[in-house]
Amino acid sequence: MKTAKFAIGQVVRHRLFPFRGVIYDVDPQFANTEEWYEAIPAEVRPRKDQPFYHLLAENAETEYIAYVSEQNLLEDQSGEPVRHPQIGEIFDKTADGRYRPKSHLSH
Repeated sequence: MKTAKFAIGQVVRHRLFPFRGVIYDVDPQFANTEEWYEAIPAEVRPRKDQPFYHLLAENAETEYIAYVSEQNLLEDQSGEPVRHPQIGEIFDKTADGRYRPKSHLSH
């Protein structure tokens, strides 16, 4: 099993598509439906044996939840805040602009 490259609270962007977001959960390997997986075009379909990340995501038009394979994520270094409306429910923003899970959500 591969160790996750990205951490909860980290801001990432998609390698191929114009969206970015904050990671709020990590699956050590694919844990979504087969229908979801098959809906991805075969030529860009990621391997299942890698970490997958749940993101509070945004693009130019809207905010949403995304489920993305590690191979399709890059660290976002823009320093721009993420505007997703659920961020405040899950994270506190730190002085350096990062996102830290709220303490009452810690395990």
